[in-house]
Amino acid sequence: MTTITPQEKAEILSEALPYIQRFFDKTIVIKYGGNAMTEPELKEGFASDVVLLKLVGMNPVVVHGGGPQINELLDRIGKKGEFIQGMRVTDAETMDVVEMVLGGHVNKEIVSLINKHGGKAVGLTGQDGHFIKARKMYLKDSSDELLDIGQVGEIESIDPTIVAHLDAGDFIPVIAPIGVDRNGESYNINADLVAGKLAEVLHAEKLIMMTNTPGVLDKEGNLLTKLSAKRIDELFADGTISGGMLPKISSALDAAKSGVNAVHIIDGRVKHALLLEVLTEQGVGTMIRAK
Repeated sequence: MTTITPQEKAEILSEALPYIQRFFDKTIVIKYGGNAMTEPELKEGFASDVVLLKLVGMNPVVVHGGGPQINELLDRIGKKGEFIQGMRVTDAETMDVVEMVLGGHVNKEIVSLINKHGGKAVGLTGQDGHFIKARKMYLKDSSDELLDIGQVGEIESIDPTIVAHLDAGDFIPVIAPIGVDRNGESYNINADLVAGKLAEVLHAEKLIMMTNTPGVLDKEGNLLTKLSAKRIDELFADGTISGGMLPKISSALDAAKSGVNAVHIIDGRVKHALLLEVLTEQGVGTMIRAK
């Protein structure tokens, strides 16, 4: 194990100062998912990173997924998860599981971890105050036929009022991606889409998406550190970006085009990846900008 001298620690802290100044009082939306949500050491590291960002004057907002945890409970009840174009097919029984896992166990665990490290986290779903309004989503197949994937929603609107009030009170919002329509029907919404739209309506400085990959890779497996909208369209067209990365990159691109200064796809398997991205020159992963 490498020992860091006091002088080296001081240099590391000094390097962080310009970033603390640049992002002071700025909103940073973090999509929390992948191994960072399942490995104990990474979970603890993530919680402490979020608290540190808040303590140095930034406004972190956490949107979490919970795919592995949903799959685990579905397995226990003998139900197999199904995905189409990166979206979970969600019948009524699966929706009950989604609400139980995302709005219950996972959300409460994240809140508890952040509070344990000295933060003031508050858990929310889009059902609270109906702040995430949704409508039923349909997908198109290769013949442009509409596919019904159940209680899966697309975002109609997000009311930023609740989140803004929590930020102003030095609370850290932790949001489960469940929306509701005008009739009170609940919808499972892809967490990447919620994070992207929330970053737009909050006029966030950054949107950071934590994944189980080093970032966006080309067909040879090389990391693409910077991407423009034009380059992303090319990667969609040639199939380089596909499957579960489709909603992630689409929402990242939409956020960048809608005024979010920078969107980052980072490797959540790296310890303290969040701090490395926000507080160092090198950063980790892929940065997406509109141009």
